[in-house]
Amino acid sequence: MKSALALLFVRIVPQHGLSNLVHTLTRIRTRWFKNTMIRWFIGWFNVDMQIALESEPTAYKDFNSFFTRPLKPEARPVCESGLCCPVDGTISQLGRINATSILQAKNHDYDLTALLGGSDNLSKLFHNGSFCTIYLSPRDYHRIHMPLDAELREMIYVPGKLYSVNTYTAETIPNLFAVNERVINIFETENGPMALILVGAINVGSMETTWHGTVTPPYGKSINRWQYEKNAVKFDHGDEMGRFNMGSTVILLFPEGHTTWAPQLAAGDTVQMGQPLTEK
Repeated sequence: MKSALALLFVRIVPQHGLSNLVHTLTRIRTRWFKNTMIRWFIGWFNVDMQIALESEPTAYKDFNSFFTRPLKPEARPVCESGLCCPVDGTISQLGRINATSILQAKNHDYDLTALLGGSDNLSKLFHNGSFCTIYLSPRDYHRIHMPLDAELREMIYVPGKLYSVNTYTAETIPNLFAVNERVINIFETENGPMALILVGAINVGSMETTWHGTVTPPYGKSINRWQYEKNAVKFDHGDEMGRFNMGSTVILLFPEGHTTWAPQLAAGDTVQMGQPLTEK
């Protein structure tokens, strides 16, 4: 019942307006206000501050700085080979793309081409390929890292809704990840092309990448593309590539025959940034 009421609320409220408000509130630097928000959040979500690079809650200049806090390097060792997990979170689904159909939740598939902003050319790269969808809860580490050594080719901003992206909404809202606002990043890797997609959600009014800075807000009304083939942006596996200012979902896509997920991984599993996602 609570989930249904929350979904109804998200459907009827002005999603972008509410996210703009949250964006403003999380950047207020008044000490009593930001400290109260941070302490409440730590208590409510049982956040482990011992692994944070700065463990003192009041040291953060505002709530967003706390929310996107860096971790101690030893807290998240990066796997030495194979494909490393890009984020902390929970696997929503992973497996094979059936032609252009991706599993969202039980009895819910969505279209690869729609996910990629309607681009047939990009979609063809990943027909019958592999995908992994990882949900970041509010308590998770919210920086996003590179799963492989890679070179950036293109970034695409796709405007859309800002529905919540938790388990209930994934099982309830058709085409959730293809209708929500998202930032699509296309890389070239040793495993061939890779798409690393940041999916926005309610209160996730700001997504950013290390090479571009803040992508949203402001919210656009049309698809925007940035090309990087002439201005190489290279990453080593484990490098930070972006962050969510509030939590959401990351989707990884790989071409057919290039990636085999580790057999022990399944939907519902908790994962951490840096752990291996593929077989050795």
